[in-house]
Amino acid sequence: MRIIKVKLGRRSYAIAVGNKIIRSLNKELKRLNLGNSAFIITNPLVRNKCAGELIKALKKAGLSFKIRLVPDTEKSKSLAILSSVIRELAKFDLKKRTFIIALGGGVVGDLSGLVASIYKRGIPYIQIPTTLLAQVDSAIGGKTALDLREGKNLIGAFYQPRLVFSDVALLKSLEARQLRTGLAEAIKYGIIKDKRLFAYFEKNCKDILRFKTEKLAYIVNASSKIKAGIVGCDEREEKGLRTVLNFGHTLGHAIECACGFNKYTHGEAVALGMLIALEISKRMGLIKGSLQRRIEGLIKRTGLPNKIEGVALKNIIKAYYRDKKFIGRKNRLVLITGLGKAKVVENVPFGVIEEAVKSLYPA
Repeated sequence: MRIIKVKLGRRSYAIAVGNKIIRSLNKELKRLNLGNSAFIITNPLVRNKCAGELIKALKKAGLSFKIRLVPDTEKSKSLAILSSVIRELAKFDLKKRTFIIALGGGVVGDLSGLVASIYKRGIPYIQIPTTLLAQVDSAIGGKTALDLREGKNLIGAFYQPRLVFSDVALLKSLEARQLRTGLAEAIKYGIIKDKRLFAYFEKNCKDILRFKTEKLAYIVNASSKIKAGIVGCDEREEKGLRTVLNFGHTLGHAIECACGFNKYTHGEAVALGMLIALEISKRMGLIKGSLQRRIEGLIKRTGLPNKIEGVALKNIIKAYYRDKKFIGRKNRLVLITGLGKAKVVENVPFGVIEEAVKSLYPA
């Protein structure tokens, strides 16, 4: 088991990465002493495939628990679900010291973190991510969020977990599409911060897609280190350092919103967003076409989409204008100047953005 520290002073916490490490979770729970009862938020599929070892660990630690199921879709990030979960938590919490366990992917993590941040003005929670996307990205850093009809992640708060427990053995329960959606976020780290990680993907792509445990552990560990370092320097995205993590997300979120969150997974939308950002970077003279083609090649090899289909351009542009990274009328996009080198660019001409989006539509 490898331990990575997210260094945030009194809010610091550990990320544990390894294979079949959930069996030792009881020791970590005893050490942290978060409470005597766990309120587990998960979905039916994850409960059936992954909850067994967690329940054993809770019993070994002498903790009571309750499992709250939520739908296995982006629709769980809604005000209606939030209200329902908090009411059930309040009923369970009588005469207890309760902490929350987020057992699932990014949707469960986002919802659980927000519940933890506002219930009783904040109670402890831990993340046990069961998808690659969550292990490499969304479980780390304390961003919590709900969606509105008007846009993705428009309601939320920064609220750090007390522990992230990334057991790569849990990834074997994933379908191939879910694995690929997580690879998009991991590839992002290579593009913006670590060209050696990107080269590792190029060399080991086939083994990664075959769920080779040691390859997945390497990716999760490397990605977690990058994100932990960035979050430790810019927790609330106030210095511009953390903003680079949004590479591919600005237009990716717009694509998700434009299709009603039901055509592309988050990672698939991010992959399309990265391709758009690459096209913008090339059009603005920041990178050469050869680097763009190299990155596009890896994205294609992973089986992620490289064309936008079934989503109207006007709807993507409309959703884009609601992006949180606008400052007044001033837009901000994360672009790259080389492999492993990213920067935030303001006031990108709208015509360049629109043409870049158009370039991803089939001819």
